[in-house]
Amino acid sequence: MELIKSLFDFLLHLDKYLDLWANEYGVLLYAILFLIVFTETGLIVMPLLPGDSLLFAAGALAARDTNDLSVWIIMPLLIVAALMGDNVNYFVGKFLGTKIKSRERILFFKREYITETEKFYAKHGGRTVIIARFIPIIRTIAPFVAGAGSMKYGTYIRFCIVGAVLWVISITMVGYLFGNIEFVQKNFELVVFGIVGLSIIPIIFGAVRKRMEAKV
Repeated sequence: MELIKSLFDFLLHLDKYLDLWANEYGVLLYAILFLIVFTETGLIVMPLLPGDSLLFAAGALAARDTNDLSVWIIMPLLIVAALMGDNVNYFVGKFLGTKIKSRERILFFKREYITETEKFYAKHGGRTVIIARFIPIIRTIAPFVAGAGSMKYGTYIRFCIVGAVLWVISITMVGYLFGNIEFVQKNFELVVFGIVGLSIIPIIFGAVRKRMEAKV
């Protein structure tokens, strides 16, 4: 319970934590940012780490003249972190996929999850990988399921690269341009909720549509 409380506090006050770490660790913050993004995208058991809000806060921090961080280093660095994490996740999924298909489930992954996701990928194609990048939790699960399913690596990696570039650059630059506005600085918690809210709209929309289709 204490761990969840600490994680929630870290998420809501991410700007303050990053500012503190920038003053304390200097350019080593680059490594911390890299590790967080890699862990969120690469370890299937860590989907609750901040992603969108971290990029926004990192961009805002780089815009300040109180530290030596550069947004032009942060963006390519975190694109690489996201791609490395996705590749680890994909190949772990590929390794465990046959095991999941031969059993009913492994950990919290059921065989039916793979089957349903394969149908979804077949219907919507590789653009699903790009869309998933902008949705919390889903962006952690999607590479694993893509590997466990029937999506070929060549197809996956092309869309994965596009998704990582769009995700990191768009959100980091929004933070860089608008993160230091006084209202945003004083109401960062609201900004975090707004970012999360926008991110989960596709999930809510998809769930509602699926329910409506089931009733027809």
